[in-house]
Amino acid sequence: MIATEPSLDRATVARYAVGSLGTGGFATLPGLVLVYYLTNTLGVPALAAGAVVVVAKVWDVVIDPVIGARSDRMLAARGSRRPAMVLGAAALPVFFLLTFLVPPGTPWVVAALWVLVAFVLTATAFSLFQVPYIALPAELAAGYDERTRLLTWRVVVLTFAILLFGAGGPALRSLGGGSTFGGYALMALVAAVVIGAGMLVSSTVAPRGLPAGALPPRESALVTLRANYAAGVRVLRESRPFRALLSAFLLQGLATGMMLAGANYVATWVLHSEDAVTLLFLALIAPALVVTPLWGVVARRVGKERGFRIASALFALAALSMIGLLWAPGAWLYLPVAVAGAAYAGMQSLPMAMLPDVISHDARSGGGDRAGTFGGMWTAGETTGMALGTAAFALALAITGYVERSADPSVVVAGATQPGSAVAGIVVAFSVIPAAIVALSLVPLARYRLRREDIDGLV
Repeated sequence: MIATEPSLDRATVARYAVGSLGTGGFATLPGLVLVYYLTNTLGVPALAAGAVVVVAKVWDVVIDPVIGARSDRMLAARGSRRPAMVLGAAALPVFFLLTFLVPPGTPWVVAALWVLVAFVLTATAFSLFQVPYIALPAELAAGYDERTRLLTWRVVVLTFAILLFGAGGPALRSLGGGSTFGGYALMALVAAVVIGAGMLVSSTVAPRGLPAGALPPRESALVTLRANYAAGVRVLRESRPFRALLSAFLLQGLATGMMLAGANYVATWVLHSEDAVTLLFLALIAPALVVTPLWGVVARRVGKERGFRIASALFALAALSMIGLLWAPGAWLYLPVAVAGAAYAGMQSLPMAMLPDVISHDARSGGGDRAGTFGGMWTAGETTGMALGTAAFALALAITGYVERSADPSVVVAGATQPGSAVAGIVVAFSVIPAAIVALSLVPLARYRLRREDIDGLV
């Protein structure tokens, strides 16, 4: 179902946008603190901590195309994607809280398994909401600029959510006792309530559809699984714009995933203040909140794809400049972080506004209503990028000799200090490597060929 309405009312825009409180919170807080929680509170070695995150995200990648195809099936049968969104929004807060409730003194192997199971369940609940959520813009808004408006305000809320959870999460952790059981429990409880509330409110923007019982008979699980993956592979094969856009976004997710995972380590071991991560996020997101609507103006004047390239290049340059932390760590870091934040706003809002164009172009070119399948593949690609970024950062820690710690006083603390090689590894994995990956993402982006006339000519 592709939207044909000429404009969106403000209530629809607002309800859709508020869902990014949930998506931004879930994307930001685990990426920021989960590996740090494992290595610096539970005493899990860096490689094992990275493996926990990767396995959970691999599961996410496995189920996203399935959820996407099932969402399309539900839309065709009932006229609504809402049931899965509501289920995900209700379940996620419970599992999110459990992820950070590992009892003090738990052996690190058991602690890692606890976090793995809880986080896999959290990721499953998130996908139930996120995949249909991403599919909705093509059904809510018609036209090149109207979708830009809808997605711009979504990214404004997303940016606010990144600030709220990126700065507020560590602040709540400190209020609850720092990197201890109480600190993480308080942080997770508050975050779970806010994430769940945002997702539930946003679920109301999806149409209610037909009464229950309208679905056709179920096929076998194996047949359904094969059909869902075939649908995902088909959209990748048949839509060149989607392949180009998703490849660029996946690479950028890898880069930002590395930087997100590294922020706590930079604060602790480079700036020598665990609380400095709050200032890093303030420096990153405050400019983004101001600049996000301006990227919408840029898109209208020069095109979304050109604006996306400009934002990516600016981010890469800002990240590269942070290599100076090797020789002169200090408060100057907040300036390039602010530039990166302004660029990141464009790197989020513009591809998100381009995705509904891809979906609409596919539907009107004979592909049919496959928005959920596109959404599933998009979420899988984004998740893959962020997971690989977290894993790559954990690998850098292990290679450069990072020493894990435990917050349990009964456990001997081996990592009161870190070797110089580990500190250097943190800086390089926070600056040079992400900059190179973002620069590489411009290669597939150059193959994205959809322009305004290709989209508005179809409406």
